[in-house]
Amino acid sequence: MRKIWLVLAMLALVSAPAGFAQKKGKGEESGRTVRGVVTAADGSVVGLAVVQLKNTKTQQIRSFYTKEDGSYYFHGLSMDDSFELKADYQGASSSTRTLSPFDTRKEAILNLKLNPKK
Repeated sequence: MRKIWLVLAMLALVSAPAGFAQKKGKGEESGRTVRGVVTAADGSVVGLAVVQLKNTKTQQIRSFYTKEDGSYYFHGLSMDDSFELKADYQGASSSTRTLSPFDTRKEAILNLKLNPKK
């Protein structure tokens, strides 16, 4: 009888952490995401543009090359920090867009339009 209790106790200890360490399902990612599309001055999508995301608190910069359809995506961003986004492509740049901590959207869509080269 004592062996049964010992085995049950061991099973309880081994299986308990598994219940707490469950993965988050799709769409339950922590933090916020920001995505959008980069377009040229004429409205056409721009693939391989560089989108830079700057955390204004830590000054950390992350970069993303847009896909062929001009889309970009950043995820896992802090809801408490402010971010600046800017796109560059062959000497043309977009205006800087800001994502504020006061904006409570979990997924923000910020499209970036390149200004004509000067």
